[in-house]
Amino acid sequence: GMPGMKQGEMKGGEKPREFVVPVERQQQIGVRYAKVERKPLRHSIRAVGLIVPDKTRNWQFVSRVDGYVQKLDVTAPGELVDKNAPLLSIYSPDLLTSEREFVELLRMRDQAKSKDARETPQRLIESAKRRLQLWNVTDQQIADLEKTRKASDTLTLLSPFRGVVQSVPVEQGKNVKVGDMLVEVADLSVVWVWAEFYENELSMLQVGQNIDISAKSYPGEKFEGTLSVINPFLDEAKRTAKVRIDIPNPDFKLRPGMYVNADLEMDMGEALTVPVSAVMPTGTRNVVFVDKGEGKLEPRIVELGTKYADIYEVKSGLQENERVVASANFLIDAESKVQGALRGFEEEQTPQDGMSPGGKP
Repeated sequence: GMPGMKQGEMKGGEKPREFVVPVERQQQIGVRYAKVERKPLRHSIRAVGLIVPDKTRNWQFVSRVDGYVQKLDVTAPGELVDKNAPLLSIYSPDLLTSEREFVELLRMRDQAKSKDARETPQRLIESAKRRLQLWNVTDQQIADLEKTRKASDTLTLLSPFRGVVQSVPVEQGKNVKVGDMLVEVADLSVVWVWAEFYENELSMLQVGQNIDISAKSYPGEKFEGTLSVINPFLDEAKRTAKVRIDIPNPDFKLRPGMYVNADLEMDMGEALTVPVSAVMPTGTRNVVFVDKGEGKLEPRIVELGTKYADIYEVKSGLQENERVVASANFLIDAESKVQGALRGFEEEQTPQDGMSPGGKP
């Protein structure tokens, strides 16, 4: 057989032998070349995630008074509401009593002749104000009441932000008690993505990293999110950890329940690289065919680093700007084996002319 080359491998310490594949033959079998280049390395990892509302921007109105639902301004989940838009009104005799007390205390304060006489009603006014605030009466509504001095038996609940109605479990005319759920509103201007990353990827993640989010509903569009929480507890069966990504969503395009892809790209520095297609694995080693010009090729053992998409990082064995075979290298390998076998056959035949039988090398 061919010395120094057996089954595509080379014996240690022996220089691999060049062989020739004529340029015309290379063109016939579709050989293409690639340059050994120094390139920036980018590593990307991808995970699938689910969009959920931001819990800090989710508001559940619970009844703080006994009464009746007088009017529903929102009727179904999904309705868009602006900040301070009315959600529903509750008729409550208790509210009327408290507001009347508040108005009476204001009148007492106004009629007081001295500073000392005004102090007591002022303290009672502050405590009546707090009671109204606890009943979900807004500061603006209290200020209006101070101006008009007209007590109302109806409490109108206003949306604390621009958002989307999540649920309306009450009906018009239905009586409600303290603690009953009335309406739920979610501010979707920022949403969360819970994505799952494998344990071997966790070392690459850091709080504060920017992550690209893409959704099938918006092909070609990227949403930028920030990694905010890495759950330290792994799922034992899946070997994944959940990661929370916060995404600004001003147009409400991303909706709770949507599946999205989370892509993280990292800069891994610069290194000598070679296309994946140029490398021929031979079991324990990796071989590339280096172009030496005029059809000459040299098989070269290379030490490779990490694979990044369609390129390998080269640790040793190649120099920058060398040309390597990047396609049809299995045919080149076959050609080298045939040439090696023929050369070995010729070496066996030639010496026998001047040697006695049995003197085979």
